[in-house]
Amino acid sequence: MRKGLPSFDAQTNTYSRDWITINLPWTLLLVNTAVLLLSSLTIEFARRGIARQAALAPVKSIPGVSLGDESKFPWLGSTVILGLGFLAGQLLVWRILHERHFFVNTGPSSSFAYLLFATHAVHLAGGIIALVYAAAASWLLHKPVEAQRIVVDVAAWYWHFMALLWIYILVLLMMVR
Repeated sequence: MRKGLPSFDAQTNTYSRDWITINLPWTLLLVNTAVLLLSSLTIEFARRGIARQAALAPVKSIPGVSLGDESKFPWLGSTVILGLGFLAGQLLVWRILHERHFFVNTGPSSSFAYLLFATHAVHLAGGIIALVYAAAASWLLHKPVEAQRIVVDVAAWYWHFMALLWIYILVLLMMVR
């Protein structure tokens, strides 16, 4: 909506269109999106794995019953690494925008883009904290598997929401180019 509205210039006493084209590094943004979607997939594998562990926990306590030693892939650790990779990619996007002289105060379009990026960065920081806590709860804190499941479930749903929100933001930015 803001893109179509003119701004009043007090010096010339006229209205003008001040929306500039958003020249974003789309290739990098799409790579970052792929990394985020991959991390959403890995957190889902972690969530399903911990749910399976919680479901089999009562069976493991029966004497003489062995479920075998299945090797476990560190899905949660992979998600943390991919999340940090997404964060690094987004910081690289901000640096590229800075090099292109696309600052917060360049105009309404840049303010709009930075507002979306900054809001998502806050959500991303919360997601990284949730992921690190879930990993710590699983590996370091030695919590019962039921407690681990709750923590991983909450982190997973938050992370999925964040991935969907990022896709929405990306589509919005594509529309205002």
